[in-house]
Amino acid sequence: MSLTTHDIARIANLARLELDPVHSERMLVQMNGFFAIVEQMRAVDTTGIEPLAHPVAAIGDIALRLRDDKVSEPDQREANQVSAPAVERGLFLVPKVIE
Repeated sequence: MSLTTHDIARIANLARLELDPVHSERMLVQMNGFFAIVEQMRAVDTTGIEPLAHPVAAIGDIALRLRDDKVSEPDQREANQVSAPAVERGLFLVPKVIE
């Protein structure tokens, strides 16, 4: 996949960026370089290779230090919502900001 200057201009417009011609050309080179790397990675045959759970697993066996998922604090929802200006069914009510 190779981008053109028109593609860069469209992407910049969608991102609400103003790119002068020098920056636009530099962005074109950088993005096409990125896509070239992606194409090289896609060309590698990975059939029969299991994905790694962690990148360090390629070096050796690792044991992730995960703690048990258990509740460690009491439910204080009502105490936390006492100072809220408006609450309904346990949810904070806020003014509408999008019309």
